[in-house]
Amino acid sequence: MPRFFRFCYVFCLSLLAGYAWADSFKIGVAPHTSARVILEQYQPLRLYLEKALGQPVEIVTAPDFTEYARRAMNQDYDLAITTGHQARMLSADARYIPLLTYKADFKAIAVVAGSNPAQAARDLKGGTVLGLSPTSLVSLWGMHWLKDAGVNANLRYVSAADSVAQLILSGEAVAGFMSTANFDKLAPDVQARLRVLAESEPMAGRVYLLNQREAARHKAVDKALWAFAATPEAKRYFESTRLEGYRKLRPRELEKMERYADEVRQALRKPAK
Repeated sequence: MPRFFRFCYVFCLSLLAGYAWADSFKIGVAPHTSARVILEQYQPLRLYLEKALGQPVEIVTAPDFTEYARRAMNQDYDLAITTGHQARMLSADARYIPLLTYKADFKAIAVVAGSNPAQAARDLKGGTVLGLSPTSLVSLWGMHWLKDAGVNANLRYVSAADSVAQLILSGEAVAGFMSTANFDKLAPDVQARLRVLAESEPMAGRVYLLNQREAARHKAVDKALWAFAATPEAKRYFESTRLEGYRKLRPRELEKMERYADEVRQALRKPAK
């Protein structure tokens, strides 16, 4: 009988090990573009981390920035990749561990049609202005830019930067907010027909944060990310996206995003639709 119990014990451990392997390491990427593009862009990282961590890795996103923040706060992600204001909230309120960000500056811009005579925020008064989501960093920067100028505008949200551009050019909106990175990805003929009206100071862009429950693997995950950055696949990704590579976060870089982080907190207090 003791031998039988030993067999059962070993068998149960084997089953548990199998279940542990089946549990994937979930990377949540904020919806800065379509889900299809996100899955394609992060495929090399997924494959590299699978080998480095010895565990299946899954790339997931959310329908919008608010829902992404809600899921991240609910601890849905093992590794979160999101803009600096959400990174500030996740590190301060949900104990995520900030790891790194990208070298390239992240800036928000307000764009108008090239034929639009507007020269300042005050010239947009009463018009329709587009954002990507009520809690996206570019939208929040834009809302504060308008508010600081004392401008009331009709804010409308769409799903992607190219939609912002097309609606401006078709005359359905007077202006829109997007990142400089998304502006650079627009077709050259579309870019040529738009004009940048205002630009933010550099802000913390996409930040990688590790869930506190993975704290024991902090060094392993961090090491794997920096090793991935040296691979040909990563270098091609950095070049194609103009992100230039990874860098460490600067002292108090996330703390500077508190103004925008608090806007996300307020949004999350509202019931999910």
